[in-house]
Amino acid sequence: MSIVCSIRDHAKSAAATLADLVVPPTCLYCRKPLAVHDALCAQCWRSIKFIRPPICDRLGIPLPYDIGGRAISAQAEADPPIYDRARAVAHFDGVLRDLVHQLKYGDSHIARRLFGRWLVQAGEELLQDADLIVPVPLDRWRLLKRRFNQAAILSKEVHKLTGIAWDPFILLRTKRTTSQVGLTRDQRRRNVQGAFAVHPKRAASVERRAIVLIDDVITTGATVEGCARVLKRAGASRVDVLALGLVTSDSLITP
Repeated sequence: MSIVCSIRDHAKSAAATLADLVVPPTCLYCRKPLAVHDALCAQCWRSIKFIRPPICDRLGIPLPYDIGGRAISAQAEADPPIYDRARAVAHFDGVLRDLVHQLKYGDSHIARRLFGRWLVQAGEELLQDADLIVPVPLDRWRLLKRRFNQAAILSKEVHKLTGIAWDPFILLRTKRTTSQVGLTRDQRRRNVQGAFAVHPKRAASVERRAIVLIDDVITTGATVEGCARVLKRAGASRVDVLALGLVTSDSLITP
């Protein structure tokens, strides 16, 4: 058996070496040559503003200083979200924003494995006792136009890395909404009001489940709050939110 395994390992190594010769690994952003696939060069990596503690335990936004233990921001105290906790990989700016736009609008999925690893790292606390991973849905017309749902792609990568159950069809978009780009928080909330529902044939799988809802970017939180609301009405015990980008300033809201 060990000889068979050794032969198999050598074959995989040879295949990987050949693949690297055909398609050499490069930085996913600037295309600088690298030693490994699915990675960024040091310069591009340093330009990403990763979100690290201290953060608000509810909204996942950075806090100015560490008070020790869990902390809630003034924003979360004044306007608590429907969901329980949110976490994001980095500020939605620069290299991360461009990579997300390539996925979302450019039909380029080359960074999906890197995104998956980042999401698992950023959401470690949320994923520890999660029962189910659910992506934010697209309406059918936008899905037909793009041919894919970027949140479903991201959530599938998290599923593959963690083994947590994944269902991309639990949430439905029940009405077509206008683009959220450029809208205020209140406008976004009104825009997505009544836009989501739990699939009636999958409602039983939501009851008493701890759910991690995945999207590409949290801007004002209106979209994920709309999703969290219907999941909780369907009986979810907890709904946490995990995203790649977090908009922390109006100046960062771009098309």
